Amino acid sequence: MQKILIIEDEKAISGVLSSILEEECKGYDIVVAEDGLEGFKLIEKEDFALIISDIKMPKMAGNELLIKTLEIKPDAIFVMISGHADIDTAVKCLKDGAYDFISKPIDINRLITSTRNALDRKTLQYQKNILLTENKQLKKRITKKYKMIGDSEPLKQIQNMIEKVAPSDARVLITGPNGAGKELVAHAIHDLSERSKGPMIEVNCAAIPSELIESELFGHVKGSFTGAIKDKQGKFELAHSGTIFMDEIGDMSLVAQAKVLRALQEGKISPVGSDKEIKVNVRVIAATNKNLLEEIEKGRFREDLYHRLSVIEIRVPKLDDRKSDIPLLVEHFAQLIADEQGNAKKVFSEEAIKALQNFSWTGNVRELRNVVERLIILGQNPVIADDVSKFVQK
Repeated sequence: MQKILIIEDEKAISGVLSSILEEECKGYDIVVAEDGLEGFKLIEKEDFALIISDIKMPKMAGNELLIKTLEIKPDAIFVMISGHADIDTAVKCLKDGAYDFISKPIDINRLITSTRNALDRKTLQYQKNILLTENKQLKKRITKKYKMIGDSEPLKQIQNMIEKVAPSDARVLITGPNGAGKELVAHAIHDLSERSKGPMIEVNCAAIPSELIESELFGHVKGSFTGAIKDKQGKFELAHSGTIFMDEIGDMSLVAQAKVLRALQEGKISPVGSDKEIKVNVRVIAATNKNLLEEIEKGRFREDLYHRLSVIEIRVPKLDDRKSDIPLLVEHFAQLIADEQGNAKKVFSEEAIKALQNFSWTGNVRELRNVVERLIILGQNPVIADDVSKFVQK
């Protein structure tokens, strides 16, 4: 249970304050200290939701207590009280970090109002701290999730390319087979760019029906088609000042391709059903597992859009072309899965690693990750070669 600390050398006043707060602040324990030094010792040992302190007290004055406390606990909330104070004293307390100042004889209604407001502020402060902690943890998990693992020559070349490309605003086309890590490259480019403070909006062009892709990318206005019950912002608008990652762009219809080409050329979009033009400032990163030059020859992809997208092209190799990275990838996935499941990390024996390196990975890094999770669930600790032959069907 949270506590409120009253520091007051006059027992009659501390008794009255204690009785009032016990009645008005249900759910809080009321603790009383008889002088500033006793109060400070309590504050050193534990946290209080609120500290109500007199100013003139033996052993340690309230204004000294306020300053010393805020040095070690800057989030502490003080309401100062005094019967020997003037305006200068009140102003100094507030400048030194007190939440409020109340003169004696104490106005009970003023005390109750100030106490409630201070406790509300403490609650908001607590919730904010929780959100900040959660955001840091989330950012840490996201960074870990999208970290590129390996020290093979093909991966080093990609990382070198990313470092050169990221600071610019050049459009990037990422190619390579499914599961090879194209998404990781896109995130790495965004994270190292000047746009990293802005959003990174992802669109899986293959997962959106062709009749809805225009609405998804550019938004729509209410009533523009059946089911459009309210205005909706598109992905391009949501990505303003950041990056839009268009995955599987080779699966986009020719009609949608024409709309995207216009957005890239003019830096403007028009929501479905609207004549309004919206300026957008986005960096476009696209990815595909298809050979777009072949798609162009077959009439399924616009050549002008291809040249707009492929200012820089990065090809992500299949896992079979960088098998030397498998030990590091297994180590990374084992730790990641342990963190996700809240378990101790399982170790993989050298023989198990070698067995995994002998396979052909048609599903690339994504397939390896799934296999590692399967072996962690079903295998021994450490995971041995026999587990690999037993639980991995190749």
